[in-house]
Amino acid sequence: MAKRSIYDRYTASQKYIVARGQALTFPAAPFKKELTDKQVYGIVIDIPMSPTVLATMVCFINGSANLYFNLGGEFVNAAGRYRGVAQASYDFVKNASNYLGCCEKTTKFDMPTAGKNFVYFLTKSGVYKTVITPNAIPADDEDRRKINFFTQRVMSELRTAQLKDKAAGLGTGFVVADK
Repeated sequence: MAKRSIYDRYTASQKYIVARGQALTFPAAPFKKELTDKQVYGIVIDIPMSPTVLATMVCFINGSANLYFNLGGEFVNAAGRYRGVAQASYDFVKNASNYLGCCEKTTKFDMPTAGKNFVYFLTKSGVYKTVITPNAIPADDEDRRKINFFTQRVMSELRTAQLKDKAAGLGTGFVVADK
């Protein structure tokens, strides 16, 4: 098997593409009607995990947080079981409007190559995007460092939820795609 380049796009299942697309186009209507045009109600973050694994974390203002994997696996509904997940997700989305200054409005939702996290902020006035390079966090601007902090906080809570599910005999917490 040929070695993958960090510039190669990730292989993605149809299940993943649909879930990611639904997240990126999720409307504001189910949430508070008093949202301002530039208030963030949802966040979609593409996170390369390895040369072959891409995770997409989705957070909404109601505290929900889900992970979808490019090969079809997912970890969903943890916020309903664990308050820590819901609180971390809510805090991230609630504070996200403060970071729109480092973003550009976009209508393109390409998947990243290795080494870059694509962060999409959903607002009533459109989707805003920024790119985070985890290896450059110390040199990055303060807004991107804060976005990375919140991302890591939610991911940590999701990992804790996964471990609690496993300890409770609920398996790994991940649903793997049907083969």
